[in-house]
Amino acid sequence: MLAAATGAPGAGLAEGALAEVLAGAGTEGAAVGRLPDGTVFAVVPEATAGTVTTSGIGAVWPRVAACERTVPLHGGTGSPARGLQDLPRALAEARYALASARSTAPDASLLTDATTLTSLEALLTGVPAPVRAAYTRSVLGPLLDIRGTSATPLLETLTTFLACDGSWARTAEALHLHVNTVHYRVGRIERLTGRDLSRLTDRLDLWAALLCRSALGVTGDRHGHSSTSRAR
Repeated sequence: MLAAATGAPGAGLAEGALAEVLAGAGTEGAAVGRLPDGTVFAVVPEATAGTVTTSGIGAVWPRVAACERTVPLHGGTGSPARGLQDLPRALAEARYALASARSTAPDASLLTDATTLTSLEALLTGVPAPVRAAYTRSVLGPLLDIRGTSATPLLETLTTFLACDGSWARTAEALHLHVNTVHYRVGRIERLTGRDLSRLTDRLDLWAALLCRSALGVTGDRHGHSSTSRAR
């Protein structure tokens, strides 16, 4: 299952572009249609779909997109459907992957496979921007609402602490601070957010909020893409 869209500048072009991709990939028996919201989809026989990233549809996609460079061609693929009952699930995956492609590269053509969304950061790219913004505000709101410049060091400390897997010493070293200062800042973060940074679930909530904030282009942290593994 594939889903595709070209956005407002090229409204109406996605259906033809997707048909060109399928023809170029040599697929047989594919059916192309349009959903009520304008999203174009295609049901492709698994035997002729090829792989998304290296051959078949994945190889043809950029060539078709290059035919109209001013109109980004975004697409998403879902995992194979084993029968008619699986089609809604496959379509939902394809649409989520499409949303991820549009979020990741809004001004460039991109085809994303739902099965490649294997990290929290990648998964969040498919979440609509307003939802990410709301989540960021709900989780980090008390930190973001601090007046003056106090929020900046707290956000930097939170990001670094999580990136250092909860290691007080490594966080202090990374930020060039005394470890007691790190303890003070983390304690303040916990009081403001109501989260306990000794708990993995609370750390994941805060890390997801930081990733959402980063994806929205409003972060100034320096350590935004590290592990969220359990503290040592």
